[in-house]
Amino acid sequence: MPDRKKPLVIVTRKLPDVIETRMMELFTPRLNLDDTPYTTLQLADAVSVADVLVPTVTDRIDAQIIAAAGPQLRLIASFGAGYDHIDLDAARARGILVTNTPGVLTDDTADMTMALILSVARRLAEGERLIRSGRWAGWGPTTMLGHRLGGKRLGIIGLGRIGQAVARRARGFGLAVHYHNRRRRHPEIEEELEATYWDSLDQMLSRMDIISVNCPHTPATYHLLSARRLALLQRHAILINTSRGEVVDEAALARMLVAGDLAGAGLDVYEHEPAVDPTLLGLDSVVLLPHMGSATIEGRIDMGERVIVNIKSFVDGHSPPDRVIDTTS
Repeated sequence: MPDRKKPLVIVTRKLPDVIETRMMELFTPRLNLDDTPYTTLQLADAVSVADVLVPTVTDRIDAQIIAAAGPQLRLIASFGAGYDHIDLDAARARGILVTNTPGVLTDDTADMTMALILSVARRLAEGERLIRSGRWAGWGPTTMLGHRLGGKRLGIIGLGRIGQAVARRARGFGLAVHYHNRRRRHPEIEEELEATYWDSLDQMLSRMDIISVNCPHTPATYHLLSARRLALLQRHAILINTSRGEVVDEAALARMLVAGDLAGAGLDVYEHEPAVDPTLLGLDSVVLLPHMGSATIEGRIDMGERVIVNIKSFVDGHSPPDRVIDTTS
């Protein structure tokens, strides 16, 4: 680190005022007050002078950007739990430590997952649009019929923090919890959640009423739900994704929904954000949200506080608690 009393911390997006104020007290921050996303050129300029970069999921910190980093950049303290937007191998090769903010978004994302399950199963968004259109003719015994959740089978892909939080909520709605994970969870966790483990993702997909995607995006999970695997789902099933859009083949999903080979979907994330497959926009069977699963005031403040802790620990010569990669290992 340079012999500067306060490190230069460049923040790429607007953060909550309380977080930016605390950064002003502790560091020498360069803030993005109008919240305009950085261009590739601006990111390259930032890493060339910053001691610490604080990017978000909207910033692509690829090998080209990291190659532009000056020798003073030793920490990328990402604002968010995911880190698929950062080239970790390139950062490690340059001796740049990377941190994230895990755990603080668990409840918010799990809440949104359940909200999407309810919205799709009970046709909430479709009903709301009907009211606003002025076409609602009143209650009818066969009008806007959806499906109850009790007794249905929920298959969770990725039983990490968020997946487990979804499972706990799902039990309260009477859903039977099933899951597929890279590694089977401890029996105590399975017992607490009353969760059934499937070693074969294909077999689980073919038997579930609801699928919830809660795994991170990695090279191994890109298009994990491929056209082939999506075709395994039953026609009455619904798919929920609050994780990362790249995990699902979005074009294949859209084709299935149009053909009626899948009953519905609830999506908060997309393969090519902020672009959304135009086909999805016209389907009543799909609930679309603008990547807002973690968008609570409390969650954003908690994220910012974790970023500050990671930076402060690093500046003080300690190991940050939320290391994604550690250049000393």
